[in-house]
Amino acid sequence: MLKINGALFFLFFFFEIIGQTNSNYNEEIEHWKMERVNFLKSEKGWLNLVGLFWLEEGKNSFGSAITNNIVFPKGSIVAKAGNFILENQTVTLDSKQGVAIKVHGRIAKPNEIVFSNAATTSAPISYLSLNWTVIKRENKIGIRLRDFNSPLVKSFTGTDRFPTDSNWKINAILEAPTSPSTIPITNVLGQIIEMKLLGKLIFKINDQSFSLDVVEEETKLFVILGDATNKKETYGGGRFMYIPKPDARGKTVIDFNKAFNPPCVFTPYATCPLPPKQNILPIPITAGEKTFNGY
Repeated sequence: MLKINGALFFLFFFFEIIGQTNSNYNEEIEHWKMERVNFLKSEKGWLNLVGLFWLEEGKNSFGSAITNNIVFPKGSIVAKAGNFILENQTVTLDSKQGVAIKVHGRIAKPNEIVFSNAATTSAPISYLSLNWTVIKRENKIGIRLRDFNSPLVKSFTGTDRFPTDSNWKINAILEAPTSPSTIPITNVLGQIIEMKLLGKLIFKINDQSFSLDVVEEETKLFVILGDATNKKETYGGGRFMYIPKPDARGKTVIDFNKAFNPPCVFTPYATCPLPPKQNILPIPITAGEKTFNGY
């Protein structure tokens, strides 16, 4: 009788621990989801993008009038706000006198340089709820426009997701390249960008081996992946993931429950990278974010 009671106690204790572990993991994913929504709704998120305008060499007029080279959303700015002047990969802002356009939070100077090829970032430019920066994508230079009062920011509550399943949290080994190398990544504009290759993640799903090439984004491991759910439950252009840095033996964990949508799911004004052919898994990854159809 004591042995039976002991066994029952062990089973109760075992399932209690499992239940606590699952509860903690679910809480972790819920917290991750909340942070994700907060980022998307933030000023640096993707929900407030309302325009992307590629500049032509020379003078580019802008404002809300349709006669401008660059037409901002109706009612967001005066009809004729000024010009962006692109010369030798340098962008100068020539704002119309009396239009309170700001650079770095103060009224713009006459013919102020807001971007040069030597600079790593653009000067932030603003007018009322609008905020814009100059971006460069290979040989193209453009204006990325945000509206902090965008209706989508106010209405967004999150994206649909697959049910959280801890079985999609999978051990992996990062195999570093034998020599410094890059891989070509194509973006939605058709441009090919060379990104630093950090290695290949080796892992198993249902005893079948797979791999994903990992690139560098700032200080994190970054994966652009596709799978058999794309164009069905998930975005056709794949999804993104961040992976924890591996330990000294190359061990890390891939959590597919944290696979998330690229910016192009939320706005047509982003220039997203697409998964390289070797990162398109031939199986469905039924974890993480589904596509967003909130428009």
